[in-house]
Amino acid sequence: MSSLPEFVWINGRVVRTSEARLSPFEHGYTVGNGVFETLAFREGGFVALERHHVRLTHSCAAMGLPVPPLNDFRAALMDAMLGNGMNEARLRFTVSAGEGQPATNAVEGHATMLAVATPLKPWPPTESVVIVPWTRNANDPLAGIKSTSYGGNVRALAHAKAHGAGEAIFANTRGHLCEGTGSNVFLVRDGCVLTPPLSSGCLAGVTRALVIESSTAIEQDIPIEWFEQADEAFLTSSTRDVHPIAAIDGRALAVVNGEATQRVAAALVAALAAEAQADA
Repeated sequence: MSSLPEFVWINGRVVRTSEARLSPFEHGYTVGNGVFETLAFREGGFVALERHHVRLTHSCAAMGLPVPPLNDFRAALMDAMLGNGMNEARLRFTVSAGEGQPATNAVEGHATMLAVATPLKPWPPTESVVIVPWTRNANDPLAGIKSTSYGGNVRALAHAKAHGAGEAIFANTRGHLCEGTGSNVFLVRDGCVLTPPLSSGCLAGVTRALVIESSTAIEQDIPIEWFEQADEAFLTSSTRDVHPIAAIDGRALAVVNGEATQRVAAALVAALAAEAQADA
């Protein structure tokens, strides 16, 4: 328990973590009927806050959940962070359906909203990944939704760690590259930076979008074999930024954090600076 934050924000109040309570019939717990966002606060500001709120709005609409106004979203995250005396943080905002019968019917009532701040820990300089034996279904009703139904991701990440890697990579049911458990994935092939399209079933990552907008990265269907044979590859997420991949399935890449990856990383730094200025 000592590694958990002392305070959390829940339904409009900052309370001690030890005193925070959810109903045993909370649908976010019993059936995974909820959505969330994870973002960073660093160097005095939220990273791409408005983009995260837009995605939260999309996820809530897809799941039939209420979405907090942008100002309330910002204030809750700030309260969770400052309540724990942090000036940098990894922030998570969760919206779940609230209390209801232990069944999969939609809940009529008040949603539960929760904001949690934890320390923003650095990632290692590079990451190793494995391709897991399970696939994403692009036609799943939750495809592309940042749902709290993360059991598949938990299982896949445990598989990756058991094989000496820090992230798991999914193909989709069509045999194309899709995504990681908490990241989007890019590769460099014949000098071109490629990433799966949203139609692959991958999450519409905020950092992914910023990379595409600020660089020459191309969205296209990518046979999983291309990823296995990539010249360079990297992950993106709101806490990883551009994170070079060093090995795939135990095979060391010939080029790690090469010219293309560094070029994309530099473009992302500039894009985030512009985003911070716009959010200020």
